[in-house]
Amino acid sequence: MNAAQPGMPTDYHAVSHWMSDVDDELAPRPALAGDVSVDVVVIGAGYTGLWTAYYLARADPALRIAVVEAKIAGYGASGRNGGWCSALFPQSLGALARRYGRDSAVALYRELQATVDEVGRVAAAEGIECHYAKGGTVTVARTEAQLVRARDEVAQARAFGFGPEDLQLLDAARARERCGATGVLGGTYTPHCAAIHPARLVRGLARVVERLGVRIYEHTPALSITPRRAGSSAAAVRCATGTVCGEVIVRATEGYTARLPGHRRVLAPIYSLMICTEPLPPDAWATIGLAARETFSDYRHLLIYGQRTADDRLAFGGRGAPYHFGSAVQPAFDAHPRVHQGLARALGELFPVLEPVRISHAWGGPIGVPQDWTPSVGFDPVRGLAWAGGYVGDGVAASNLAGRTLAHLITGERSDLTALPWVNHRSPRWVPEPLRWLGVNAGLRLMASADSVESRTGRPSRRAALFGRLLGH
Repeated sequence: MNAAQPGMPTDYHAVSHWMSDVDDELAPRPALAGDVSVDVVVIGAGYTGLWTAYYLARADPALRIAVVEAKIAGYGASGRNGGWCSALFPQSLGALARRYGRDSAVALYRELQATVDEVGRVAAAEGIECHYAKGGTVTVARTEAQLVRARDEVAQARAFGFGPEDLQLLDAARARERCGATGVLGGTYTPHCAAIHPARLVRGLARVVERLGVRIYEHTPALSITPRRAGSSAAAVRCATGTVCGEVIVRATEGYTARLPGHRRVLAPIYSLMICTEPLPPDAWATIGLAARETFSDYRHLLIYGQRTADDRLAFGGRGAPYHFGSAVQPAFDAHPRVHQGLARALGELFPVLEPVRISHAWGGPIGVPQDWTPSVGFDPVRGLAWAGGYVGDGVAASNLAGRTLAHLITGERSDLTALPWVNHRSPRWVPEPLRWLGVNAGLRLMASADSVESRTGRPSRRAALFGRLLGH
């Protein structure tokens, strides 16, 4: 994140269940005190920024790298997300193939699959205990319309050369074996996902990069970015307590990007909210399933997502919170009683054994959404500016791939990663207000309405299909 706001919590353990369950005290590191010159300046101590710093430091230990963070490492989405380290990408294989070609689309998806294992490898090698469990993802279909989408997804995967080892179509019995939700008609299963404790991953990663010599300045909001100009050897990040100059600046601000001057229309901050139960007894898990700690979802339009935590809680989240005018991001938006109550109802409907649902934590936070729903990673060497983000909520693994790719771009290494189709992709800027507010919130309401119609009729929603085509899916 990149700017302080009045009223932000000083008890960082209260940010999410995950942050309440980390293995450190969350004491802020010292802030920047005066001007500093380095080789690479990273804005944001979340996954993207820290993975970039990690792979740069591993590639060239002599690099001087500084990370500036407005609050503390992991305060943003990296410490609040659903804990899915998955190969998911917000654009389908078909959409990517239409834009970049079949081979490029397949290459990106294959790299994301490998990235799930890379995160586990680094966590093990660096001693980061993030509760990594590669149980895969089960996505259940609970209406006939959802079952159509499950079959279509598998058919598209086969058309691009992905076999049952990548994505399986499940009948009702096999789907219920993995996830004992109500009304299951079938579903899909992919092994390419690990459940993790997201805050333990980001906090551990911060400690690792410090051991590698990276400086992290917390409570140091970035106020502006000055690119490198002709005749200048450095770009600069101006902060409240000093300026950090470097040959390269990496913008890794995701859902908080709109706070930077000139970036209000780059990414829309869309809120995703979560709840978490108390630890559940074995008899409840015998009904719910998720024995291998599979992450789970269903094929509704307004996304839900969940996981079984290492201490046997059920962490569950979804969309539905409104977009706030002017791309505003405020701590008050992290809680939305109507949406949190709706999540609790949805969880009880999926798993009646949880009634009454015993909720221990409720939280939320913004994710970064580009106008064309396409994440990107890029580097402009002339201006000394690099960036990555716009993951639309699928950033746990993608941020690792982005960090490795940025390390190659910044050090000048040509590789398979730098040839991937999201490299140097430029999403259109979001429309100005009030059109942005009207459009985003109308889209959210349309998805909720489509789910309601499909639940009543069993037929796929034409309006939702049209909306998906408008997004390029």
